[in-house]
Amino acid sequence: MLKKTGPARTMLRHVIASLPLGGSRDDGRRDHDGELVSDSPVDTQDNRSGPRQIIPQSGDHDRLIVPVCDPSDTDADHAPLQDKGQFLARQDRWDDLSDLIRAADTARHNTTHGMPVAELLAHGARSDVVNAVEHKLSLGHAGDRRKMIEGIMGLEAMCADHRDDPYLRTLVALAHIDVAWIWRGYSDVLSITVANGQRCAAHFDRAAALLHPLDGVALDSPFIAAAKCALFAGQQAGTPVQIADDFAALIDLDPDNHRHMRSLGTHMLPRWFGSYPALELEARRTAARTEATWGAGAYTWVYFDALALDPEACARVDIPFFMDGLRDILDRRPDQEMVNLLASYCAVALRYMEDAERIQAAKREDIAKAANWLIRDHLREIHPLIWAHAAQRFDNNLRIASPRRFADHGRKDALAFIAKLFSREIEAGQRVEFSASGLRVTSD
Repeated sequence: MLKKTGPARTMLRHVIASLPLGGSRDDGRRDHDGELVSDSPVDTQDNRSGPRQIIPQSGDHDRLIVPVCDPSDTDADHAPLQDKGQFLARQDRWDDLSDLIRAADTARHNTTHGMPVAELLAHGARSDVVNAVEHKLSLGHAGDRRKMIEGIMGLEAMCADHRDDPYLRTLVALAHIDVAWIWRGYSDVLSITVANGQRCAAHFDRAAALLHPLDGVALDSPFIAAAKCALFAGQQAGTPVQIADDFAALIDLDPDNHRHMRSLGTHMLPRWFGSYPALELEARRTAARTEATWGAGAYTWVYFDALALDPEACARVDIPFFMDGLRDILDRRPDQEMVNLLASYCAVALRYMEDAERIQAAKREDIAKAANWLIRDHLREIHPLIWAHAAQRFDNNLRIASPRRFADHGRKDALAFIAKLFSREIEAGQRVEFSASGLRVTSD
């Protein structure tokens, strides 16, 4: 255990002071499962609220009109919560922070974009410490052990002062997991250095020690249960049954959150702890348990990232079941963020397996074709950040150097796909226009 060498506030002030001006938040911070949470405003040429009318830069620019959501709008309800967590941490108001996290967790409060409020508060509260580690590492201070851990030491000191608070204990554990991902992320997957690997493992070990006494189910806390599931990413061993059971308990605590199901599917891949039969089994088990919430949707959610990451998983998926799940998800969550997520997944995320076996490619193509009806029947506006992440197969370790350029790539991908989808109409001289009222195709 790290030693308590001074008041938490003093050490955290040193950490805050070390951050670059204007850079209090990280463009690529991750959630419990390592999933990126884009929480920095993205530069745009038009700062008006609401979708902007963006058209393809081509000779047919007047034939296709699609509103594009300002990427910063997706941060509208995330940033205040993260800022609140950060403010309370900087003011040393840990009891107030714990009360807010507990209340949000107990009530299962989510933002309009589906992110748990408890997670966003916790992200903000540990952001100074996590961002300072990444900043120092980017400046080449990896050899200065004290500089790299002083922020974590401050959180550990705070944790010692609140040793009986499970939410603050979990917050510190999540900070260790974040730092572990930073050490892991600064090396290529196949060439991580021994030293970086040891530091990554040490932080995961400390997180595991902090979380070991806590039981998310007994505490009725998806926040804590999700943190314990996040530990699997740093373990070298684990049985599929154990991991599946822990995720099942988490999903039962918070069935509305599809991120838990997606993470379960990833962990059931052979590259992690499972197998293809285990993936299929857990997809069906999860769908059966959450039918009242998602219909067949949970089957789709469990396979969602697994299919994008592993071509062989396509050979196992039940296509009719998967497609029923797509429709059930959309029936329950018809908002434009969900439409963009599903459409970009089908249109962009599954672009792989050029040399795959015919049966795998055929199944992938069946799913990809769903982008047609998703866009024609349900799309009203483009969410560029979602399309940009889809192009990277929702890579949890993605590092975003420029959110503005990243979002622009997503915008171009979406417009290019839509233009191709309506190529016949455009070539025939028709005007294709998306709006809040739906799709309209007209002739001049």
